[in-house]
Amino acid sequence: MIDEALQALRDGKFILLYDFDDREGETDLAIRSDAVTPAHIRQMRKDGGGLICTAVHPQAAEQLGLPFARDVFAGSLVCEKTGDIPYDRKNNSSFSLWVNHRDTFTGVTDRDRALTVNAIAEHVRLSLEGEPVRFHDEFRSPGHMALLRAADGLLDQRRGQTELSIAMAAMAGVTPAITICEMLDDESGYALTRSDAKRYAREHGLVFIGGNEVMERWNRGTPVHVPAHGQQSIPASGTAGAQARMKGIVHD
Repeated sequence: MIDEALQALRDGKFILLYDFDDREGETDLAIRSDAVTPAHIRQMRKDGGGLICTAVHPQAAEQLGLPFARDVFAGSLVCEKTGDIPYDRKNNSSFSLWVNHRDTFTGVTDRDRALTVNAIAEHVRLSLEGEPVRFHDEFRSPGHMALLRAADGLLDQRRGQTELSIAMAAMAGVTPAITICEMLDDESGYALTRSDAKRYAREHGLVFIGGNEVMERWNRGTPVHVPAHGQQSIPASGTAGAQARMKGIVHD
């Protein structure tokens, strides 16, 4: 299903992305951020129900000046410490800033969040193409869109929904900004089960993809294509591949 999932991302459609049984055990609705509409935001908040976030490629985050939240709150009594996350004690969370586009009103409406998400994707694209961008000119914080900064080594370093979605964007050759939302169960109060998420995918004609399938393709050595100008394809597996992935951003 990995090829179908990558094509769905290219087509601007939702995919259902499950991480791992031994991690969060959650399924996220995921879609490329430059394709998000107010209707997509509505579907995520009504059918997903979790936190709507936008994951960003680490190189773009660095160039845009997007820190990890833990660095912003370093020294405060509530700042997370390594080992605090029960499902991934060797890594920290991927939260960065919470932003609104400066043209929004409250920032929380479907239209406002779609505007913010689209603009984030455009800044990611421009930054990876080497264009000068000043993130603070268009965005303000605090806001209603949670930004997630993927780990520098992506799936070679961390196996969260953030890294899975950005790795898939890289493999699909789309701008590596992906908007995601956890799917919750209205009855149990917990995450939607994998079987129920698969049922939702079938009923809505969407592709369901598991983290193990993403990892398998990622480790195979398939060239990674992230939109940017003037660079070449790079390998996507092993230590050399991990180093190349962080250096080689290629135009599709």
